[in-house]
Amino acid sequence: MTDYKNPNLILETAKVEPGEITWRSPANLAIVKYWGKHGVQMPKNPSLSLTLSSSFTETLLEYRPRETSESGISLEFFFHQESNEPFRERLLKYLESVADIFPFLRQLDLTIYSGNSFPHSAGIASSASAMSALALCLTSLEHELFETLDDDAAFDQKASYVARLGSGSACRSIFPKAALWGEMGEVKGSSDLFAVPMAEHVHAVFANMHDDILLASTSVKHISSRAGHGLMETHPFAEARYADAKRNLSRLIPALRSGDLEEFGRIAENEALTLHGLMMSSNPSYVLLKPNTLEMIERLRHYRQETKHPVYFSLDAGPNLHLLYPANIIHEVRGFIEDELKPLCEDESYLEDWAGDGPVQV
Repeated sequence: MTDYKNPNLILETAKVEPGEITWRSPANLAIVKYWGKHGVQMPKNPSLSLTLSSSFTETLLEYRPRETSESGISLEFFFHQESNEPFRERLLKYLESVADIFPFLRQLDLTIYSGNSFPHSAGIASSASAMSALALCLTSLEHELFETLDDDAAFDQKASYVARLGSGSACRSIFPKAALWGEMGEVKGSSDLFAVPMAEHVHAVFANMHDDILLASTSVKHISSRAGHGLMETHPFAEARYADAKRNLSRLIPALRSGDLEEFGRIAENEALTLHGLMMSSNPSYVLLKPNTLEMIERLRHYRQETKHPVYFSLDAGPNLHLLYPANIIHEVRGFIEDELKPLCEDESYLEDWAGDGPVQV
């Protein structure tokens, strides 16, 4: 498998006109989680996610020929129209890491404007949407300057590969409806290096699945996902976890194909609780769940038992609860949310989301 390094992507800067590229890329919700990695941003176990719709990052990349002969990458960065030095430093490090893939970056002055439709660093996969949006901008920039990626599948695979180098889960946001990341024998073409699309394996009931995100807290997490992944290296339950994730994925894919909501829900909830159980049993341990998160779970379980409606929960690496349910019960579930769960949310706020069609170039 290529590493996409290409020393031939060098510009004749005198012929380059200033330009800009904008991509809007969504967050994704992993149903089977990846938690623990090896090598350069590769997963210890495969994962499968639903691509979201209204939770997205929009990134504008401006470029122009560089006027100085300095060797480093030239970058200005603005988040929600304000200069953000910590984010700029992170992106600069990332761009340096992919400079062998896109060597022309050193020949340009770059300015990035980025913003989210949802709170960042609160456990709603903001790094997935942000890094996938940037990876798409970079891949589009290569094609615009060199006309190298006419094939849509080749473009998506390269964008997914590049997104993975910025944030592992970002590689899944490239694709509509659902994506699988990690080598798995049952899925042809699956790889640890990039995600593959799974939309054709998803029953209509999941292709239109709703995901309402209940904001138990929008505070920035006190420990990053990057640090959490690192703690898996010495976790006493790590190997058992990786085996369990593979078993769950082998059950999830047939459920997605057949439209088995009950099996889907069992796996989604088990994976969510396992993820947070791993955090609480790591060394050092930490807890991202809030009291209101647990109260929401209890109320949801009681509601499901009483009504028999197929509404289930998931969690990312944060306190906010994702409610997953099919479109045909939206009115009933939204009434339950308004009456029972919204009062438990920070500022009585929640996000209405659903399975989406993937990134769009703006």
